[in-house]
Amino acid sequence: MESNQYTATIAGTRIPWNKGRLVGQKPPLKLKEIWALRVRLQLGKQLRDLALFNLAIDSKLRGCDLVKLRVEDVVQGGRTMSRATILQQKTGRPVKFEITEQTRNAVDAWVAKAQLVPGKYLFPSRMSRSPHISRRQYSKIVKSWVARIGLDPRDYGTHTMRRTKATLIYERTKNLRAIQLLLGHTKLESTVRYLGIEVDDALEMSERTDV
Repeated sequence: MESNQYTATIAGTRIPWNKGRLVGQKPPLKLKEIWALRVRLQLGKQLRDLALFNLAIDSKLRGCDLVKLRVEDVVQGGRTMSRATILQQKTGRPVKFEITEQTRNAVDAWVAKAQLVPGKYLFPSRMSRSPHISRRQYSKIVKSWVARIGLDPRDYGTHTMRRTKATLIYERTKNLRAIQLLLGHTKLESTVRYLGIEVDDALEMSERTDV
């Protein structure tokens, strides 16, 4: 039986399982890709996916936390809030996130269409065995999104959504502490690894700082 790491070819040689694949951190979406996807979801009137997509970008939540959001986590008084706070499943620590106007509009439209009320999951599953979409379902949804704009779904995943806005903010501000807070990381080192910051980034920041 073949090992999990290698696949034999007909010539008897072995090829690494990850040949031709992107291994490690999943890349974030670029700004033009965000808008390309958003427009397609809007034109297709896919209210659930538009709300899920926008909220995933804004919240920067891990998939396990995003899929378990309940209506009352983001909606109060019949309207989506501009800011929300949840407890992270992985760390047990609270994390705050902003909800932009376009995301609030998308969530409001989805909640109204699906007739969701407090106590219900924001993104209920269409499968009877789960009250909310699973992380596996969410992963498949993300891959279907990127495929629609010509990206290879093998290269993208749920962490793509978590990293996207954080990466854009870092590129504009270089403020690691702010990104750490937004991602809910307990250690700054985790944020550095998560963003994939390299020595060149540090040198560029140093070069632009006169003392």
